[in-house]
Amino acid sequence: MTHAAERLERLIAAVPQRLADITDADASARPQPGRWSKKEILGHLIDSAANNHQRFVRVQLAPALEFPGYAQEEWVSAQSYATERWPDVVNLWLLFNRHLLHIIRNIPAAAALRPITIGGDAPKPLEDVVRGYVDHLEHHLEQILGK
Repeated sequence: MTHAAERLERLIAAVPQRLADITDADASARPQPGRWSKKEILGHLIDSAANNHQRFVRVQLAPALEFPGYAQEEWVSAQSYATERWPDVVNLWLLFNRHLLHIIRNIPAAAALRPITIGGDAPKPLEDVVRGYVDHLEHHLEQILGK
């Protein structure tokens, strides 16, 4: 998990200024009908942070846990990220991920191996869920920033 924490730390250091440089109008524009805007993609990453926050904490308190999946389209729509101020979305993303980084760095080794089942998939250890979270984050940030 150390490598995942280092990757997350690098993102937290580098990405916020790049996001802040995007105008609200650019963040709100949909690349094509039916596709998310940059605001909605970052909102989706906030939802991912919220769901994973529960996983990262709760698995430390129980020997094994099962979590539901989540309906990402409905979550993004219900929260109306498209109409939220871009700086607020950026700040929420940053602060949530700073907190997740703190949690990840403090997960005991034994808890890192505890199994988590998400949305009926096969159980996997928490450390795999943490790595998957950072992978997912990198993927969507590339969509926003156009690396």
